[in-house]
Amino acid sequence: MKKIVITGCSSGFGYNAAKHFAEKGHFVYATMRNIDGKNAEAASALWDFAKANGYQMEVLEMDVTSDESVNAAIAQTTDVDVLINNAGIGYGGPLEAYSSAQCLAQLDINIVGTLRVAKAVLPAMRSRKSGLIIQVSSIAGRLCNPGFGVYHASKWGLEGLSETMRYELAPLGIDVVIVEPGPFATHFFENIVQATNEEVAAAYQHVGAFLEGFGKQFEAMVADENMPTDPMVVVEAFDKLINTPAGSRPLRTIAGVDLGARHLNETVEPIRKAGLEAFGLADCDGPTILHKH
Repeated sequence: MKKIVITGCSSGFGYNAAKHFAEKGHFVYATMRNIDGKNAEAASALWDFAKANGYQMEVLEMDVTSDESVNAAIAQTTDVDVLINNAGIGYGGPLEAYSSAQCLAQLDINIVGTLRVAKAVLPAMRSRKSGLIIQVSSIAGRLCNPGFGVYHASKWGLEGLSETMRYELAPLGIDVVIVEPGPFATHFFENIVQATNEEVAAAYQHVGAFLEGFGKQFEAMVADENMPTDPMVVVEAFDKLINTPAGSRPLRTIAGVDLGARHLNETVEPIRKAGLEAFGLADCDGPTILHKH
């Protein structure tokens, strides 16, 4: 039995992961913001699910953009073995049409938010010399399209943050891995935040046309029963990583439709490993402290 903190459990991957790992016998801390407001229904559903089945689950209020909220939530947990940093949101529209405040908000949620939660659980993980942090990125953290520049910036930034965390934490016994989902049947498109400057956005008709076409392609993928767009595909990737021995977990795992990102990762991986060798950091590519005692 592991104690697992999951962020962004109001829907999608987080909601499904909370139920899955509770069913597996783990102790789940399912976190989300607005558990008494906007997300009250999702929070109640998870509580009821756990109670009806005798599962070990706590549903906690957590806003990943607030140090105080994150720290208050983690203070209610004990001996966290796994953190799944899943909370996030997408911004879609021409870059010029976004305000600076919107750009900062996107980065705060998708990058800084993951670091806030990691910083809250890391002292205990360092003390125990063990732990796993799963950073939920996206194939949008490896590929780029027009109309998603702010979102791409957040996910590409998350990739760099997470890879650095892996190298810094491995010698302390803590594993950091990245999961990169493709398009899935979640509420991603429904929740996309539009640019504030509609006048500027109107000048980018080609971007609007691309986004409209991409949205239709996305809907077609989700409607196709032969496409791997069930959110449980991502949850199963989480499960596989949790059950893989420390020190042998891959840095990046793509889940679902990859749109070419898988080939990119496979091509870059030998270069990444060669770079670590050149800097004398090969031992930092996954926890090593467990093998030194």
